[in-house]
Amino acid sequence: MPVARLRGIVEEKGSDWVIVGVGGLGLVASVPATAADALVVGQPAAFFTYLNVREDALTLFGFATRDDLVLFEQLISVSGVGPRVALGLLSTLDYAQLTLAIAGGRADVLRKVPGIGQKTAERLVLELRDKVTPPAAGSDAGTSRPPSAKQANAEVVAALVGLGYSQSESTDAAERLPQDDDSPLEDRVRTALGFFARG
Repeated sequence: MPVARLRGIVEEKGSDWVIVGVGGLGLVASVPATAADALVVGQPAAFFTYLNVREDALTLFGFATRDDLVLFEQLISVSGVGPRVALGLLSTLDYAQLTLAIAGGRADVLRKVPGIGQKTAERLVLELRDKVTPPAAGSDAGTSRPPSAKQANAEVVAALVGLGYSQSESTDAAERLPQDDDSPLEDRVRTALGFFARG
């Protein structure tokens, strides 16, 4: 059965994985390194997920935003790019950097990612340059906002979507939060929920 979303309490985490406690179970998900860095053990987290099914294993991959999930699915559609390689791309380059490199034909940028050779980089550009959606000029992903703030916003958005709010509602609420706030995710989500309560 496909698993579309995962929401629970972070029980353990590593450089590119997390164990999320859900209803007495501890589910393991592979996540980009940037997402893992933003997680706090004991705090809630929410992910958009992709379940990779093989004869010998079921592997769950988690992403802070739907855009990251869609990009991951586009990456693994390219011959020679498996889930682990795609995860490495998303761990080394953020969404904006990766989509801009592909759309701009910058195979040299992609080659800097471990496991990506010349042929694979060129294949990624050839097959995806007209499919990926780089952030529009002037959007959050293209500004100089610190990565930590962008990641914090992404985590809030993912948590709100997991609670049933739409992507646009969640994004609007996250954008209203103070960008220099380093409060725990749970507190930021609670503040964002207050925006909905006040209309």
